[in-house]
Amino acid sequence: MSETKARLMQGNEAVAEGAIAAGVTFFAGYPITPSTEIAEQMAKLLPKIGGTFLQMEDEIGAMGAILGASLAGAKVMDATSGPGFSLKQELIGYAACAEIPCVVVNVQRVGPSTGQPTAPAQGDVMQARWGTHGDHPIIALSPWSVRESFDLAVLSVNYAERFRTPVILLTDEIVGHLRENVTLPTAAELDIYPRRLPQKTRAEGYQPYAVGEDLVPDVARFGDGYRIHVTGLLHDETGFPSGSPVVTEQLIHRLHEKINRVGEEIIHTEEAFMEDAEYAVVSYGGTARTAYEAVRAARANGIKVGFLRLKTIWPFADAAVGRLANRVRSILVAELNYGQLVGEVTRAAHGTPVRPCLKYNMLDFTPQEITAAIRQMSEEVRA
Repeated sequence: MSETKARLMQGNEAVAEGAIAAGVTFFAGYPITPSTEIAEQMAKLLPKIGGTFLQMEDEIGAMGAILGASLAGAKVMDATSGPGFSLKQELIGYAACAEIPCVVVNVQRVGPSTGQPTAPAQGDVMQARWGTHGDHPIIALSPWSVRESFDLAVLSVNYAERFRTPVILLTDEIVGHLRENVTLPTAAELDIYPRRLPQKTRAEGYQPYAVGEDLVPDVARFGDGYRIHVTGLLHDETGFPSGSPVVTEQLIHRLHEKINRVGEEIIHTEEAFMEDAEYAVVSYGGTARTAYEAVRAARANGIKVGFLRLKTIWPFADAAVGRLANRVRSILVAELNYGQLVGEVTRAAHGTPVRPCLKYNMLDFTPQEITAAIRQMSEEVRA
């Protein structure tokens, strides 16, 4: 982090660098294509800063290990793909209920099941939001470049610590294995959110799940002398289970509200070519790179089309999509799956026509394919 010169770096390597820069000192994982380079890089970097790397026996064990380390006070991360992400869902739900900060990187590949391990896809979008059972909030971020893989890794750790919640860094094989020249920021240029520590002693009446104005508890670290009970059962301020309907309702509402109340602050999007746009393309992750080039080509051929990229996938960018829908006649959603985020865009567009541009044959898009879909959209709208 002391160097500012340009470096040739892979997206997965940048994720590891960003996690270290954000203060991650513990990584547990299990090798799985196409995320394994993250584990390899963490195995190299963590010992140099006094951190710990563990290769576990499976993906479930890795998730349990990072939750234990987080409760002991470490900033933590795990990385996986497809089937491994499925195996982690129960403990992601546990982390959401027990409010254990952690980052889980999912470098998406083709599924279902073992699918095509080396091929790009974006089929885990809905699983990132709804993979674990029950009502729970989630934050998921999606980078489109190597540098942004670093930046969003930092942001993921910050959000996990700030809101005491699991955060999903939802990248894909395209970005994970992409290599680009990047110049990383120095440590002095980064804003890092610290681990939340108790404001009261035991004698002053410390309760592990008592909250202040931001609705987020300051849970003491295991080993610091506090009495702490952590459970996946719905609980009151003491951390012990409660069978009360009132406590149940209050806890579920607070888990959602601590994230919902910050609103647009954590919903990051990026627009281009929107000044005179009559149509728009919405995309995210690696596909957004191709979509951007397709939009440029379409505009060169006289089609007034704009571009909206979603960096935050969850919470969904309802306001940004709503504003877009009010400005254009039709929206195209480009994604590497059978149709997932297109439904959310349709919901948020409030009647503006939304068309899918989908691909799910283990190949990524070419710009020409998306440009052709843009052209067809414009012709049908004018007809």
